[in-house]
Amino acid sequence: MKLREYIINDIKPVDSSSKVSDLQSLFNQLTYSHIPVNDSNGVFMGVLFETDVHCFDANKPVSEYLYAAEVFYVRDNTLWLDVLEAFAQNSSNIMPVLDEKNNYLGYYELNDIIGLFNESPFFNYAGAVLIVEKGINDYSFSEISQIVESNNGKLLGAFVSKMTNDLAQVTLKIGNTGLNDIIQTFRRYSYNIVAGHEEDSYIKNLKERSDYLNKYLNI
Repeated sequence: MKLREYIINDIKPVDSSSKVSDLQSLFNQLTYSHIPVNDSNGVFMGVLFETDVHCFDANKPVSEYLYAAEVFYVRDNTLWLDVLEAFAQNSSNIMPVLDEKNNYLGYYELNDIIGLFNESPFFNYAGAVLIVEKGINDYSFSEISQIVESNNGKLLGAFVSKMTNDLAQVTLKIGNTGLNDIIQTFRRYSYNIVAGHEEDSYIKNLKERSDYLNKYLNI
């Protein structure tokens, strides 16, 4: 997946010698949360947050507010999942892209990166989502894969979606039908099913109704 094709450079970094009013005007025209800023020598200094900029004195130069610049970016060879993580960590919808010499190349838009994520088999292929839970030191992806594949399932994706105390939750996307055997195998391997396939719930409901009927007949 070549992310470089998604680098946008239609907005150049604002020069620090520009007036704050120019930066405020630019924010009013755009929907970006941040705008990149260069110093007077064209060196990338970071990005300024929209809310902060609208609090600055419009008549002063941007250089007086470089202390408020946030320095985050990715490289042009950064993997797309790491780019997505950078967006999340910095609560931004724009991500500056620098080369290995710290030259500014452009930026990524959050919607473009999310679009790539949505095109992955994890989201794009038909299947069911399971969330399993086990001790942080007890689960393994090799074991999870073995459980799925030994029951004729196809693992389309898996990631650790939550960690609390000593427990880890792993979200799985599984292709093929008949997932109840997979769920039951996870339970035999001491995995807790946090969220499961409707087939499992259906069988559980049938059992509850059967138990209720037997109880009624034995009265």
